[in-house]
Amino acid sequence: MAECCTEEGCQLKASLVVKQVHAKLRKEFKQGDGDYEQVWMKHCQDEVSLGEYACAMQHLAQEHWSTKHPDDRIKWSHQTCMKYFFDGGLTKALQKDKRRHDFNNCKLPLNKNNSAVLCNSSQNGGCSQNGIHGNSVSAKTAAEDALERISTQYNTISLPFSGLLRLLDVGSCFNPFLAYPEFLSIGIDISPAVASVYKCDFLNLQLQSPLQVSSDTVNRYLQMLKDPVTCLPRECFHVVVFSLLLSYFPSPYQRWLCCQKAHQLLQLHSLLIVITPRAGKQTNSVDMMKSWTAAIESIGFSRWRCHSDEHLQFMAFRKVKAAAEQSATAGSPSSGEVMSDMMYIPQDYNEEFEESVYWETDSLQGVNPEDTVRYEQENRELLDEFPFQEPTSSQIDWSDM
Repeated sequence: MAECCTEEGCQLKASLVVKQVHAKLRKEFKQGDGDYEQVWMKHCQDEVSLGEYACAMQHLAQEHWSTKHPDDRIKWSHQTCMKYFFDGGLTKALQKDKRRHDFNNCKLPLNKNNSAVLCNSSQNGGCSQNGIHGNSVSAKTAAEDALERISTQYNTISLPFSGLLRLLDVGSCFNPFLAYPEFLSIGIDISPAVASVYKCDFLNLQLQSPLQVSSDTVNRYLQMLKDPVTCLPRECFHVVVFSLLLSYFPSPYQRWLCCQKAHQLLQLHSLLIVITPRAGKQTNSVDMMKSWTAAIESIGFSRWRCHSDEHLQFMAFRKVKAAAEQSATAGSPSSGEVMSDMMYIPQDYNEEFEESVYWETDSLQGVNPEDTVRYEQENRELLDEFPFQEPTSSQIDWSDM
């Protein structure tokens, strides 16, 4: 599509196709007593519906959203990856991990004045003169040490990062990340709209053992994938993108399974990017995003960045636990079911809620100033949720140091 679409009502028609598919899936899921596997299998066999959906999504993305929303989901994802991998984001995150670890392993005993004194952990013994560990390393060294612990393995990240970012775009439709030279973009979809996207059912994708080869060899392996893609090796991607993917599924458990699979496909310290429609004009999206964050972090991620606008919620998560480490702390089998329920969307309970990204009238009416204030407030609420707070001077008695 070389020219921007000007046909009157075109966006409405395309949006209607998308919304009808989503509504049909949720209806069949409810009528089928929650048998999401049967519903999904039937959906994947409906080639006509899948083809119409793929064309509608490609048309909306390329002809409408990209022209009306300059800072769109693709650009935000690209900027996030550049900031994290090439502009010090990963290094700063590792520094913060080190400070958090040191603080959590310190004891704060009371001195003779009943004031707290920041001490070394018990394994190091004794308090330092400046209130930090005597054998603590610089922030840069802490970041390097965190990666050096796994530097003898294949398929790991080295600082400074160099080479192509291996990106898996799930539900890709038309593989928009091919436009960025920094990415080795692998687009997969149950119904590709273009030839550069591989046909793949991500929910039923089989995972193989990690490739014990160099990074360049992994790149060549991915560049030689055969269509359709039915299996991929674990720990081979630097970025996994779920852009408007998770709300497609009728079951919260399917959304949870996707995040689990992303965790297995990512290397340690890599990124999962989740972009999803706002909960709707009728409700505040903060509670839903907090719930999603808690569920995703329980898998072994840590939220690194978040943002919201009038249509979408954007989140980026770091993989902070290896698969083996995560499985050892996962708890009882029922814990997964509990956490999956937290990945809800309002349409799970009330079909009248409309996914904001498909509102047809926004382009004509513009954004309500009151809504803009609301989005900014939601951003502040999400950012205020960062759980770690370093000790302040009021927590430390400097007189004995």
